[in-house]
Amino acid sequence: MNAPQKIPEAIPAPVGILAELTHRCPLACPYCSNPVELDTREGELDTETWKRVFSESAAAGVLHAHLSGGEPASRRDLTEIVKHCHAVGLYTNLITSGVGINEARMHELADAGLDHVQLSIQDAEAESADRIGGYKGGFARKMDVAKWVNEVGIPLTVNAVIHRANIARAGRMVEFAYELGARRVEIAHTQYYAWAYLNRQALMPSRAQTEKAVAEVEALRKVYAGKIVIDHVVPDYYAKYPKACMGGWAKRTLNVTPHGKALPCHAAETIPGLEFWNVRDHSISDIWFNAPAFNAFRGEDWMVEPCRSCPRKSQDHGGCRCQAMALTGDARNADPICHLSPFHDKVAAIAATFEEVDANVPVGDYVYRTLKAPAPAA
Repeated sequence: MNAPQKIPEAIPAPVGILAELTHRCPLACPYCSNPVELDTREGELDTETWKRVFSESAAAGVLHAHLSGGEPASRRDLTEIVKHCHAVGLYTNLITSGVGINEARMHELADAGLDHVQLSIQDAEAESADRIGGYKGGFARKMDVAKWVNEVGIPLTVNAVIHRANIARAGRMVEFAYELGARRVEIAHTQYYAWAYLNRQALMPSRAQTEKAVAEVEALRKVYAGKIVIDHVVPDYYAKYPKACMGGWAKRTLNVTPHGKALPCHAAETIPGLEFWNVRDHSISDIWFNAPAFNAFRGEDWMVEPCRSCPRKSQDHGGCRCQAMALTGDARNADPICHLSPFHDKVAAIAATFEEVDANVPVGDYVYRTLKAPAPAA
C-alpha cells in the first residue's frame, strides 16, 4: 500500500464514493449501469478491505458513501459495513432494489446508523414493473420496503429510470413516490451506457413521447413544491447541450467496483487505454490525486475544439467522455450530444430512427442483465 500523498491544491478533495459492494442482484433490469462484463462473487472485496476503504475515504474528505451494487443487500456484511461508515463519520445512502431486505434487516440497518435509502421502482404498475425488472413479485416487495423505511424513520428517495415501457407514466411516478412517503424522487431518463446501450433499440422512446413526459414532470414541480423534491435527469439523445457528467471528470466523486477497481465514473472502463488502480494496492487518497485514469480528463487541457474555446466548458466540462467514446470512437472528442459537436449528426441520425415509435406498440424483447455476458450482436 502506497503512503498517502500530499494533497495538490489544484485538485479538490472528493465528496462522495459510490461503493459497488457486489454485482449480484435478483433483478435483471435491461438498463442497468453495471458493465456488461459483471464482477463475480469470488473476487469481491472482503469486509475488512471495504472498511479500510471507507476509513480512508473519510480521511480524504469524503462526506457521502453510496452503498450500491448490483444489490448491496446481497452482502451478508451490509449491516457491519453501514455501522463502520457511521463510526468514521460518513453519511450512508443505501441504493437498493428492495429485494433481499426484510423488516428485521431494515431495523438492523437503522440501528447501525443508516442515513438514507434510495429505492428503485421500475414502474407505477406492478405487472410492467416486474417485467422490466425481470423478477416476478419484485414490485410487491418494494412496497413493503418503502413502508419499513418510513417506519424506522429513515428518509426515502424513489428512483425511477424512464424509457419506452414506462414513459407514459413519468408524471405518475412523481405522484406515486409522494404516496409512498418519499421525500425525494429521481425521474431519470435512461442514459445509454452498458446494458442500456445494448438494449437501446427496445428502450428508447420517441422525441414526442420524451417531450410530453418532460413537460409533465416539470409541471409537477409547482404542484409538489414543499412536499417532495423532484430531481429530473433529462434524456441525452434529444438534448441541445450535454450534461455535466459526474460534475466533471474526477472532480467530486469516485466509484469502487466489487473487485476493488477505482473508477472516475461508472462507465470509465469502456474507454480503452486508461490505467485504473485498485484499492487493494493503493489508498483512496493516492488514487484520487495520482491515478492515471483520474487525471486523464481532469481540468481543460485535454479538450479539443469546439470545447476548448466554448464559454460553456466550465458548466458542462466537455460533456461525457464515455459517450464520446461510444459514439465517435475517441473519448477526447466533443460529446456528440452537444449541437455544436462536429459529431452531433450521429446522435441526430440515431434519434431520427425513433421518431415513428408508436406508444401503443408493445415494447420489444430485452437482453436482460445477467452474470453471463450476452453473445455479441450479429
